[in-house]
Amino acid sequence: MSAVQKAHIAPAPATGSMRTGDDYLRSLADGRAVYIDGERVRDVTQHPALRQAALSAAKLYDIAADPAMAERMTYVSPTTGNRVLRAFQIPRSHADLKAKRLASETWSEASFGMMGRTPDHVSGFFCGYAAVPEVFEAGGKQFAENVVAYYEHLRENHLWATYAIVPPQIDRSKPAHKQSDPALYAGVVKEKDGGIVVAGAQQLATAGLYSDVLYLSCIHPLQPGDENYAIGVAIPMNAPGLKLYPRRPFAGQAQNGFDHPLSSRFDESDCFVVLDNVFVPWEHVFIYRNLEVCRDQWWKTPSHAYGNLQAQARYATKLRFMVGLAQRMNEATGNAGVPPVMVQMGELAALASIVETMLESQEIKATIDDNGVVWPSRSALYAVMALQSEINPRMIEIIRELTGAAMITMPSSLKDLESPETAADIERYLASSVSGARERIALMRLAWDFIGSEFGARHQQYEKFYGGASFLVKQNMYRNYDVKRSTDLVDRALAMPAL
Repeated sequence: MSAVQKAHIAPAPATGSMRTGDDYLRSLADGRAVYIDGERVRDVTQHPALRQAALSAAKLYDIAADPAMAERMTYVSPTTGNRVLRAFQIPRSHADLKAKRLASETWSEASFGMMGRTPDHVSGFFCGYAAVPEVFEAGGKQFAENVVAYYEHLRENHLWATYAIVPPQIDRSKPAHKQSDPALYAGVVKEKDGGIVVAGAQQLATAGLYSDVLYLSCIHPLQPGDENYAIGVAIPMNAPGLKLYPRRPFAGQAQNGFDHPLSSRFDESDCFVVLDNVFVPWEHVFIYRNLEVCRDQWWKTPSHAYGNLQAQARYATKLRFMVGLAQRMNEATGNAGVPPVMVQMGELAALASIVETMLESQEIKATIDDNGVVWPSRSALYAVMALQSEINPRMIEIIRELTGAAMITMPSSLKDLESPETAADIERYLASSVSGARERIALMRLAWDFIGSEFGARHQQYEKFYGGASFLVKQNMYRNYDVKRSTDLVDRALAMPAL
């Protein structure tokens, strides 16, 4: 690793130690360039709209560092013998794959499924890359060596990588190299001694401002002529020239944790990335001007399956939370035993169970390649991802029907419960048969933050597109379905002799 690049890597914990939440928070004070409301954020751990999500992320590291959670959240590094995050384990058995899923479920439960791009997401992609380095070797032996070495660096230092792999929506009718300015999309603009220079923009680095490292590549189809954009590189978040522009943080509008229980704590933020002539040393380059390797990294390695195993574990957790939320609201209104309500709850439970069962099917139907690496079932993965854009809004709609006006007849804020002028009315008229007014309002505030707030709306958009547009996921499903078995049945039917 070059001296230049070392200067931009966050401090790691002591050798052999797990990274703690405090270690993580200290590492964020590294001079990274984050801009909100036209101004540079001096410290994301202190900014009022960002600090609570940073604390929520820090809790993930504390969970993993807890000795009582060692077996669930960590495994023994094959190179150092130290405990490292289970998220970096390349599974060699079905039990290994299940262990990865359980670790992801544990982390996702800490945010009730609200934080999607936690450290176990892109770590899954790097596991996939390191498991099949020959895909990268097609571009040159050094690139395969680089990606394995960098995966081990992330693993041994418990680092959090996120990615930006989609070009900005400037003119999708033209390929990258035919845009009005060839440096609009992120790509290589120059070679220098010791590395390359990258410029342009890319989206959508969810949780980027809380991560250690950006993986910059492209998952969109590239055409001949787009070679400059067919790259895969790792860049520290505080590298000179790398700038993050988060969308408006919802926690900035959250007055308190009572009125905004989710958005005040779990807004991981989505960042637009601008690269102003960022230098990347050769050892952090894994794909260089190679259209085939840039495409094959997603599909000829288990990277996409590993990353989305985490995503589905997180989503299954979120749906369990959604069913529990609906149940508690039914109990608060005294409707839990009403047959029509039970029917709707049954539909919610059925949809949540489909996701959970398909998640487990990725393990049960997993295959083992010639190198002993376990690949989750892609047909199980893409089946549920293809329907997610329909499952999620249907479940949200059922909860809206179940709650009626309950979420929008709440008082304006916590202050109404605390003011001598209003508290008596609130306590008398907003209680339920099973709880006092404060408890009922807290429940409805939680539901509104989940469904009706700007934070909730972002989550509905996120679940629709985080795995790609549904038509792309459905194409993946078609490619991974055993169509031949189906057509063979038809052919057998057609070949039946006449009676």
